[in-house]
Amino acid sequence: MPRPPALYQWRADVGKHFPHLSKPVIACLALWSLGMIIARSCSLTAVARSLSPLLTLKFFTVRERLRDLYREGPAKAGSQRRTLDLSLCWAPWLTWVTSQWRQPQLAVALDATHLGQRFIVLAVSVLYRGSAVPVAWKILPATEKHPWNPEWATLLKHFKDVVPATWKVVVLTDRGLYAKELFQAIQAVGWHPLMRIRAQGYFRPAGWHHWRRLDKLIQRTGQRWQSQATVFKNAPGQLVCTLLASWEEGHAEPWLVVTDLVPQAADICWYGLRAWIEQGFKETKSGGWQWQHTRMTDAARAERLWLALAVATWWLLAVGGAAESAVAAETLGPVPDTHGQRRPTWRLVAVFQRGWALLMAAFLNHERLPRATGHPEPWPTMLPAPTGPQTRKKNLHL
Repeated sequence: MPRPPALYQWRADVGKHFPHLSKPVIACLALWSLGMIIARSCSLTAVARSLSPLLTLKFFTVRERLRDLYREGPAKAGSQRRTLDLSLCWAPWLTWVTSQWRQPQLAVALDATHLGQRFIVLAVSVLYRGSAVPVAWKILPATEKHPWNPEWATLLKHFKDVVPATWKVVVLTDRGLYAKELFQAIQAVGWHPLMRIRAQGYFRPAGWHHWRRLDKLIQRTGQRWQSQATVFKNAPGQLVCTLLASWEEGHAEPWLVVTDLVPQAADICWYGLRAWIEQGFKETKSGGWQWQHTRMTDAARAERLWLALAVATWWLLAVGGAAESAVAAETLGPVPDTHGQRRPTWRLVAVFQRGWALLMAAFLNHERLPRATGHPEPWPTMLPAPTGPQTRKKNLHL
């Protein structure tokens, strides 16, 4: 099959990081991820239509080869074909994403996204420069009841000993996912849970005898609290942990977060990184790959297709992030209408979109394609509460 030089290069990169995959699967994964970037879609028809003239092959020939990525072994042509085993891909995939990581710390989010009444995707995602890339996932039928915690635990087990033990890895979850069982599953991997909880029930600070209501811990904006404590009164659900609480201006209610980090080593503002996974889901759908228009109905096949989607996402985020990190901070103008001590970082162009533009420019100019190497940002730190009168009322976060 004729291939442009860029495809040869990308196929070699994919094969380097997934050495356990067969050559046909590597070639198919490279075709899918590059085709998705060209087509700006994960639709089989759109990707095949984009690749067909590029490879000088018939549309249906390309379409059938692309389908081999997610089809079961018996459904493929040839007696030696096998079904893609995603469980063998999680560890090398996370290793690829974190290769040449400049900081020994990693923020991971667990969250679910729905595709109408068809699918629910449970995604373990690495948070990166305002977005997220999935590194493990489970797709379930949306109409069937299924416990989530065993699925989360199974996904997380694949990452035990993958990240160096000297790294600080925090796992962020929203209130709807909190469970003591999940808290312990995160710890079993050697990572640190940072889980938001509801302001219901009671807690007891370390050394105290009496219980206090969680909804009375923080009463007004500007208050913060963190200490070791036992949360929840019922014996089976009691959790000895570090309890972090903060109510910042602009929020309707306080954050209550539990973690196993000691109070001196935890910062509640890290929980704000969790919102990046929402941008990652948006790029999976309307902001990038248009997965909301998929016609797939088989959850297992959709899971295998998501490997190509994840690889394409990381390629764009890594390339866009590398370009963004090369911009000197002193060249960025001030953000308007923000308090001087609370000026956030901001970007006019999303990292995902920047990466797409750079990759397409290299492809169209017949240049060597930039490689996918991460350049993470430093984690935020909690600033002291502002003192004195505020001269501006707005606090833009662009």
